[in-house]
Amino acid sequence: MGANTSQVTDLSDNASLKALVGTESISENDPFWNQLISFTFVKQRSDFYLFPISFFSQVQNNPRTGNFGALVRVFLGRTKELKISTECQDQLFIWQAHNALFMIRCLVKVFIREMSEEELHHQFSYQERAPGSCGESGSEDLLEELLLNLVHLIVEVPLLDLTYSILFEAVTTLLTFFSYQLFHKEILQEGLIYQHIMKGRCLELTSRLVKTLLYNFIRQEKCPPAAHIFEPKAEGGLLYGLASGVASGLWSVFTLGGAGSRAGTDQENDPLPLSNQSLLLLLVLANLTDGPDWPNPFRQAITCFRNTQDTSALPVELPHTFQINFNSLYTALCEQQRSDQATLLLYTLLHQNANMRTYILSRTDMDNLVMPILEILYHVEDRNSHHVYMALIILLILTEDDAFNRSIHEVVLKNISWYTERSLTEISLGSLLILVVIRTVQFNMTRTRDKYLHTNCLAALANMSAQFRSLHQYAAQRIISLFALLSKKHNKVLEQATQSLRGRQGDNTALPDYAQDLNVIEEVIRMMLEIINSCLCNSLHHNPNLVYALLYKRELFEQFRSHPSFQDIMQNLDTVIGFFSQRLEQAGSDLSVERVQEVIMKGAQALPTDRLKKFPELKFKYVEEDQPEDFFIPYVWSLVFNSGVGLYWNPHGIELFSMDSG
Repeated sequence: MGANTSQVTDLSDNASLKALVGTESISENDPFWNQLISFTFVKQRSDFYLFPISFFSQVQNNPRTGNFGALVRVFLGRTKELKISTECQDQLFIWQAHNALFMIRCLVKVFIREMSEEELHHQFSYQERAPGSCGESGSEDLLEELLLNLVHLIVEVPLLDLTYSILFEAVTTLLTFFSYQLFHKEILQEGLIYQHIMKGRCLELTSRLVKTLLYNFIRQEKCPPAAHIFEPKAEGGLLYGLASGVASGLWSVFTLGGAGSRAGTDQENDPLPLSNQSLLLLLVLANLTDGPDWPNPFRQAITCFRNTQDTSALPVELPHTFQINFNSLYTALCEQQRSDQATLLLYTLLHQNANMRTYILSRTDMDNLVMPILEILYHVEDRNSHHVYMALIILLILTEDDAFNRSIHEVVLKNISWYTERSLTEISLGSLLILVVIRTVQFNMTRTRDKYLHTNCLAALANMSAQFRSLHQYAAQRIISLFALLSKKHNKVLEQATQSLRGRQGDNTALPDYAQDLNVIEEVIRMMLEIINSCLCNSLHHNPNLVYALLYKRELFEQFRSHPSFQDIMQNLDTVIGFFSQRLEQAGSDLSVERVQEVIMKGAQALPTDRLKKFPELKFKYVEEDQPEDFFIPYVWSLVFNSGVGLYWNPHGIELFSMDSG
């Protein structure tokens, strides 16, 4: 192995690896380790997975040699000098440290799949050492020491071309340590690794780790070309002999995909492996469950961090708080909404961090954030259901703010390329938002029939309804068209229920639950009527296109006038329809579209507001359900499974979620 490039097919005969997994103990001071970690692999994607599974699994059969612990100590010895090596541009030293950590990560991944956490700890703690070993380190907890050093490495080593690979490997190794959750259906509440990270010596580094992972996401640094990581020396020599071998193979460590990954994910050519992996680790940490007697410090850090421009003093010092550049974070969030994990981060920050939510809502370029969210919903057929939910809940949280609901109608957009159902040469952001949400409701009615999705879509529309301004003609038409679709569906279910009852007189067998279906549809119809009513009561004179659409389809509403569930809300619609119908009759017959619109605009100014009955303001607030971890932890780990760079787990061993759950 050593300075030579190794093919995977050579591994079973490699003397260094045979010694590592053999029965003889090797002191961490032995020159063997220097040779072992001076390697590179030229490998095929599938071969990489065979390597750790078929070969490294032998290590667990020989824990008494302590060779795994020795490898960990070799790595730990090198981490103490990483900062100095970076300053001195000691490429060889950093490369070898990276290789040692890469081997540790491969081993840990196999251990976690094959053994309990207690057995994993034994791999770290077995103390029968070969002559020449360092005896003074025997009292340390090697597992905690490794975790602590990984966190130190991530937060202290600067991100440069030279250090990109080892920083990526440190983030990936930490992520791997938490992968026990993948192999358990139930949500893990505590364990050794959780305790070390959340209440051990790592605790004081919480805010720095969260901040560093966020900045890795913000910076979106591409993986440098291998030639820039290990530049050959002019005279050749040892460094050239080693580094030129690794340069061709190192990139493949970052670009490995995984069986079971969704088609269409780009991790095989992911240009931003550190950014992606840092975001996944951050989401895993933020969603760890609280311990029996300690809160999740990472969630605390995410909840309370502030803008670097915020100089106000805190009334009470919050745990794990820090400051970060909100403008940079906002920009990164706008640019990265194509991925589930960036959308989930945006949701997390909006829902949990009041400082970030206030900042986002104060931006004057909200279209940069809202447009990617609308595009996710528009392509609902191509997105997984969780991504759609997150996008929709983000909209719901945003629409809780009245200033947002007003401002979106002031932003004018031109030529929306991804909206293909109709050419929209000019439309307000508010009208586009309405169009996309209504389209989502209609898609849900015909395909998934998910009540949760319906509820959140209509809640967002309801929150906006009092602030509707200058609705685009097409948006107004779609509001009424959705009501027409609901009306048609209501009549169909009513007819089915009636026919079923007639055909089964005297038959005691169970009937289909048409009553429940009818109740659901009537709830949705009621909500749509309230949304239309809210707009008419609060901003009728701003929305002549909605009045026009209402008059054009006035017959739709007749059947609900006498319905006990809708009588009260129908009074205002009747008043508006009657008032404008009368004015149109007075204006004469065969009116042009332009003349009708003119009559409506003048009538809107003349209609006395006291003629419309006042209803309570429509306001819906997003509230996370009880035990949110039951949703979020499987979701986060499905993202790690599908999008983690260079990570692969056999899908047959996954218990946390089903393979089609994304």
